[in-house]
Amino acid sequence: MTTGAGHDAAEPGRRQPWAVAAASHEHRPGMAALFAASPLVRRYGGEGPALVTALEAGLAAGDVVLLCPKGDRVLGLAWLILTRALGHVAYLRLLLVAEDQQGSGIGSAVLAAAEGAAARSGAHALVVLATTDNSGARRFYERAGYRHVGDLPGWARPHLDEALYEKRLYRPPADGMDE
Repeated sequence: MTTGAGHDAAEPGRRQPWAVAAASHEHRPGMAALFAASPLVRRYGGEGPALVTALEAGLAAGDVVLLCPKGDRVLGLAWLILTRALGHVAYLRLLLVAEDQQGSGIGSAVLAAAEGAAARSGAHALVVLATTDNSGARRFYERAGYRHVGDLPGWARPHLDEALYEKRLYRPPADGMDE
């Protein structure tokens, strides 16, 4: 279990450690509720139950899903795809925080946990997409040390342009080849 520090949205200014854990089947209802309430998921045309099914298929394929649970709720999650592609770069497919918890530090906690998982897997970098018009997400990643490397018009959906961000986790071998 990894922890990060954040602020409790109900009590501004109070520091609270956010516990981040690996997703399990028991978190399915909380993940479905988080997805169903998310404007981001709706913007991409996703539905809660279908996305949970896709997430479970990803887990079966070796993806990593880390979340911040509180009781029956899932307050935030990071879905990480580990790959040896591009010299062993991990892809953060989704980082989602409940609307009423945004700004509480949960996003930073699950992102830090995802970066740690990617680094432990041997990934030398983590990449993420944010829609070009999502200035809040773009600032979030930039403050976390991500570098904007380019835009991808219509990449995930024809009507949405994506900004590609990258963060080096460590320097790859000089020959560029994985061991």
